[in-house]
Amino acid sequence: MKTNDCCPVEATLELIGGKYKALILWHLSEGKLRFSELKKLISGATPKMLTQQLRELESQKLVHREVYPVIPPKVEYSLTALGSSLMPVLVAMRDWGAGYLRKKDVEPCCFMMDKTPVPNSN
Repeated sequence: MKTNDCCPVEATLELIGGKYKALILWHLSEGKLRFSELKKLISGATPKMLTQQLRELESQKLVHREVYPVIPPKVEYSLTALGSSLMPVLVAMRDWGAGYLRKKDVEPCCFMMDKTPVPNSN
């Protein structure tokens, strides 16, 4: 075992450190979303990058992917209980970042400022 294998900060960053992972988790905290809805909400992500980030979150057991047997295929993403348990971490990151921006005389102005997600009990 490497020394950093048991570092809690590194373990957390391994889960949410992707470019869009935190945004995906934040949006899913409000409920199930389809890929197209996530794409609209995270407009900077290419479909390939969004797919990659969703697959990683799914393999890490933070996001659940539900495929419905209909044509055309319907796929919905939602947070798992483990994914929901990360919401206090994301709220703390948002709050710290808002304070940091304000110290630089920049008023935070993103969708995360609108509300605080409530962890669901999946």
